[in-house]
Amino acid sequence: MDAAHFVLAPFLGFLWAFSRIFIKAPAGRSRFNVLGAINAMTHELVLVCNDTYINANSVCELLRKIAESSVGLPITLILDNARYQKCNLVQDLAVLLNIELLYLTPYSPNLNIIERLWKFVKRKCLWSKYYSNFEDFKKAITDCLSQTHTTYRNELKSLLNLKFQSFKEAQVTTV
Repeated sequence: MDAAHFVLAPFLGFLWAFSRIFIKAPAGRSRFNVLGAINAMTHELVLVCNDTYINANSVCELLRKIAESSVGLPITLILDNARYQKCNLVQDLAVLLNIELLYLTPYSPNLNIIERLWKFVKRKCLWSKYYSNFEDFKKAITDCLSQTHTTYRNELKSLLNLKFQSFKEAQVTTV
């Protein structure tokens, strides 16, 4: 589980030019927040979206959605150490819903597979793309996320796997 905060602003893929080029960009800095959880085995996606803030209430809403879709199976939710995820409200609800919360060590987002999904969405929807208004921007992101199980299934199959690089011996170099 993790949140992504997509900002309606220029997101350049690559740019190189001999002369100065002006790039069309939207005005303002509207933000589309997506709090999501992905099933590591089935790649089923559960989302809570808004354009205000992600907070403890958003996390509680997501926990309820996950519990509804679990069909009585045990749930372990892997999350980072965001304050709104570690508060008493969230922890009490998780106990009530029989959801185990497993917090990652600080500064290790690469251990959460949903981070790979956020990178994929940015590549598909934001890199070198222009949206004239916030509604088109939100629609592009939600359409991409809704097609993870259909259109993008094969692309995501290798990306959302449980293979992580591990190190048997740490190599330390003095500087």
